[in-house]
Amino acid sequence: MSANFLKNNSEINLSQQIIEAVKSLPESKQAEVLDFIEYLRFKTDASEWNGFSLSSAMQGMEDENSPYSLSDIKYII
Repeated sequence: MSANFLKNNSEINLSQQIIEAVKSLPESKQAEVLDFIEYLRFKTDASEWNGFSLSSAMQGMEDENSPYSLSDIKYII
């Protein structure tokens, strides 16, 4: 149904298509869509923050001297 809905309304922008599709759902399903949208927002925000945090934490480490050498590596067989 959704593929046909989107094809038949190609002149409408994507946001409007989403709104119209959600309006056709029962209220309980609309709540699920809203939950999913909030999940996607959180996932996007968390992904951007994680990349920033990791790059900030690692900044300058390539110039630091390591307290370890190859002789510190132990092989377990």
